[in-house]
Amino acid sequence: MILILFGPPGAGKGTQAQRLEKSHGLVQLSTGDMLRAAVTAKTENGVRAQEKMASGKLVSDDIVIGIINERIAAEDCKGGFILDGFPRTAAQAEALDEMLNEQGLKLDHVILMRVDDDALVDRVSGRFACGACGAGYHDSFKPTKVEGVCDECGATDFSRRKDDNRETVATRLTAYYADTAPVLPYYSEQGVLTQVDGMAGIDEVAAEIASVLDA
Repeated sequence: MILILFGPPGAGKGTQAQRLEKSHGLVQLSTGDMLRAAVTAKTENGVRAQEKMASGKLVSDDIVIGIINERIAAEDCKGGFILDGFPRTAAQAEALDEMLNEQGLKLDHVILMRVDDDALVDRVSGRFACGACGAGYHDSFKPTKVEGVCDECGATDFSRRKDDNRETVATRLTAYYADTAPVLPYYSEQGVLTQVDGMAGIDEVAAEIASVLDA
């Protein structure tokens, strides 16, 4: 099974992808992770990507597609995979389809996690994590049981991502709607796009996605 999870930053794509890895044996493929791995491994596309980045240029679509092509050939992807962070444009979506067709593969599902923008800003801007074990918390939705003490390991050192603030989240939302959301009609026309309520609880969202995949 080949799946794409869509949604703005903070919609919960990473959380749901981790669940799908366990429940459906799918491998989460993050564009950023694949790019870094290809550069480290000095694959042909990794070298090309590094040259682009070293000169301050964006990594071209054909390089990214090449890196994905290399990655999905690995044994762990034989049972299926989830693309996270790609495609971001209609041109990338078309290139991805061409690459899959060449390998005799097809995209099974594109799942859009719908969100309420204002609620999403509140969700993301309140996130923090334990500096010792990485356990995640939220000011309103998931505070520590004892203020200032991690539930998991008892540490008292916490951190927040610099970009988890209202201004940055709003900017990222604007970029998402401008650049990524126009890809959705492309998949809607193919009949592979399904929407789920990304603002529901984690278990409810997981159940919605499972019902789509298992139908």
